[in-house]
Amino acid sequence: MGAQIEFQVETGSTNADLVARLGSGERIAEGYWLVADRQLAGRGRQGREWFDGHGNFMGSTLVRPGPGDPLAPSLALVAGLAVWEAVSHYVIDPSRLQLKWPNDLMWDGAKLAGILLEGASDSVIVGIGVNLAAAPQLPDRRTVALSDLGPPPDRDAFAGNLATGFAAECERWRLYGLEPMLARWQSVAHPVGTALTVHEPGAQPVSGAFAGLDAVGALRLRLEDGSIRTVHAGDVFT
Repeated sequence: MGAQIEFQVETGSTNADLVARLGSGERIAEGYWLVADRQLAGRGRQGREWFDGHGNFMGSTLVRPGPGDPLAPSLALVAGLAVWEAVSHYVIDPSRLQLKWPNDLMWDGAKLAGILLEGASDSVIVGIGVNLAAAPQLPDRRTVALSDLGPPPDRDAFAGNLATGFAAECERWRLYGLEPMLARWQSVAHPVGTALTVHEPGAQPVSGAFAGLDAVGALRLRLEDGSIRTVHAGDVFT
């Protein structure tokens, strides 16, 4: 799928815009991206407000999973790999970039980018926010922007690189399935054995050690008693 990027000066939320357009019956091709200079109602996972920082990347695209494709939730990991690859070109030491399950990119433990998946019609909307020029101040985690590490990349050029990389990752996801993608994801993620605390929806936080991903991309958490807990959704803190 070739990338087509539409830039908007201002919108409520690029994810919400694509959901509404699909809901009205508009046919949007894979490879289309909607990128905004400002988002007045941007949001993150669990309904969090997404920081509107001028010069940052805030955009959404869509994927239409077919009958032979891997499970749709694994697209969060696909997007994570694309974001890692795009950002890695702008830092001196990419080994300090780590993916955190299921959908964050970290620099030395500080959040640099986030991903939000939403279902709409026959599509999965993939929203991505990357702190290029400025980072929000969050009460529960450290944040960082690429501008803290060096000259920030041009937003439009970054959008083009990310769109190209995401298309390539989706093609691999479809052609080769989850196994090689999961291996690549784990190679640039928090190492096995990393202490994690997981906040699952509607449940008490649980702590353990990262024990890799299962065959469909769910988090495996090794508890203190040695048992493995499989987590399919939740917020993860290191």
